[in-house]
Amino acid sequence: MSIVKRNDLLFPSLMNEIFKPDWFGGIDNATHAAPSINIIENEKDFELELSVPGRAKEDFVIALDDNVLTVSAEVKVQKEKEALNFTRREFTINSFKRVFTLPDTVNAEEINADYVNGVLKLVLPKKDEALPKPKRMISLN
Repeated sequence: MSIVKRNDLLFPSLMNEIFKPDWFGGIDNATHAAPSINIIENEKDFELELSVPGRAKEDFVIALDDNVLTVSAEVKVQKEKEALNFTRREFTINSFKRVFTLPDTVNAEEINADYVNGVLKLVLPKKDEALPKPKRMISLN
């Protein structure tokens, strides 16, 4: 479980200003369940965590087109299991598609992703100009 603690009370409104409403965007189809997601802002990057257990790395398609990040996975039918005579079958893995409009502060060329223990994690580094500037002392003339 990820716990994100923020000391300032402006964090939710700040996140709404940084990310357009479709940052939490969509589901490809209302019948598909979208995976749960955590968005964490750090000093140098944003982290996106999607809870998608039971998948293989090869199942995911992650694409970036004109500052729109699309994360999806398709159900791959295993023919050998289809031939079995199930008495009861409850295991299902749904397809999904999530679409995120990235803020201008993200360095799209440096985005990377990893899938470990059922969590797909994307790291979206901030552009240099969006990083906090160090404190600077100004001397008097």
